[in-house]
Amino acid sequence: ARSLPMPPVLALPFPVIDPVLISFGPIAIRWYALAYVFGLLSAWWIMARMAERPPAPGETPILTRLMIDDYLLWATLGVILGGRFGYVLFYQGDYFLENPLRIFAVWQGGMSFHGGLAGVMLATIWFARRRHVPILAIGDIACLVAPIGLFLGRIANFINGELFGRPTDVPWAMVFPRGGDILRHPSQLYEAALEGLLLLAILWALARFAHARGRRGLITGAFLLGYGLFRSFVELFREPDIQIGFLSGNTTMGQWLSVPVIIAGIWFIWVALTRAPSRQP
Repeated sequence: ARSLPMPPVLALPFPVIDPVLISFGPIAIRWYALAYVFGLLSAWWIMARMAERPPAPGETPILTRLMIDDYLLWATLGVILGGRFGYVLFYQGDYFLENPLRIFAVWQGGMSFHGGLAGVMLATIWFARRRHVPILAIGDIACLVAPIGLFLGRIANFINGELFGRPTDVPWAMVFPRGGDILRHPSQLYEAALEGLLLLAILWALARFAHARGRRGLITGAFLLGYGLFRSFVELFREPDIQIGFLSGNTTMGQWLSVPVIIAGIWFIWVALTRAPSRQP
């Protein structure tokens, strides 16, 4: 049997940070919760600034500041409800079936990005139809800022010492408090760099082209495709959830859930590039 790498004397130390920033009796403010708050507020601020910019000559504004304020509420509900029920459905269905009241104990952790994505998509569709605006007009701007929340969320995972990587002997490996006395990939940082920073740079680089060409839906497709590919890649280094383990062919649940995301991203990009440009970029 292959022996697991043990921590050498010069192993990169894990920066032990208390997951609780501050507490007031039974009330605790955690870094993980702050990541969601700052991610949503940052996205709202950027989206509001974009909506406030004066339109180009010959264009009429589609989204207003008031619309963005309203959208933030529904997007927040989509993230929280979708993320929680996605986790319940995809990762611990049997446990929550026996303990249904714990489904609502969101403060104990347990969120799924794929579930949150589905929740935000449903909230976006509902919001667009209610406000009579093109779905992809709000979808593109939401996807443009989504990597900010992904970056902050993965940093919070790292602070919590959760969702760590598989055993390794790379020079930057770490020993995580919850991962035993074994060197592991800091996979949370991989995801923060790829799904957060790199994906954000790619989307903002594409935004000018999409706007100039009137290719509505291109940013949505690029976000879905980029996230699905980056997540599938990082899953090669991330330790699978202990209650699920590896699936067929040493794949993981995260990789399987990313397949429809990748397919949807390709479809959005194909439609955006092949259909007639929208009159309102």
